[in-house]
Amino acid sequence: MIRLGAGRLNSLAAVGAHCDDIAIGAGGTLLAMCLARPGIRVDALVLSGGGGEREQEERAALAAFCPGADLRLTVLKLPDGRVPAHWEEAKDAVEELRAATEPDLVLAPRTDDAHQDHRGLAQLVSTAFRDHLVLGYEIVKWDGDLGRPVAYQPLSPEMAERKVRLLQEHYPSQRHRPWYDREAFLGLARIRGIESHARYAEAFAVTKLTLELGE
Repeated sequence: MIRLGAGRLNSLAAVGAHCDDIAIGAGGTLLAMCLARPGIRVDALVLSGGGGEREQEERAALAAFCPGADLRLTVLKLPDGRVPAHWEEAKDAVEELRAATEPDLVLAPRTDDAHQDHRGLAQLVSTAFRDHLVLGYEIVKWDGDLGRPVAYQPLSPEMAERKVRLLQEHYPSQRHRPWYDREAFLGLARIRGIESHARYAEAFAVTKLTLELGE
């Protein structure tokens, strides 16, 4: 297992199609980064859920997942499940995010995610952030689209437990869903931990990576 760092990270961007996507897919990574780097700038964009209960949940959740960070969150009102039909609005939002920040790292959905909203957003991100390290997070769901990730962020048992606790605490609107439970979140994290020689981990897809090994 080769461990590579990304150097000094001063800012990151995190995008999700829906409220809770970022926290489910990369909540542990956000916690680890923000705790290690007080004051880090986090620009977050969520395409749907704005103006209601879901936005309130997201704002409280990301504040908890990004302790001590300079968090700047935008939540839009695109219809859930209809991102392809609102392509121009989604594209404009991603381009506005790109114009507003120069992140050292981008957290986004995977380009091969089975959900059309996730996949569409991932495609927009890969176009807008062409010269950035983009890590594609995974979200377990009934589609059975989990693949073979190539990048891992190990999580201590305490960090994994904290992630699950925050997910349960801050998204009460999702508790009724059959997949939204402690076993699902910790189970996937345990599998990814096995794959990365850790107890728990979050895993990511990487579509393109430039190495500077000689510098």
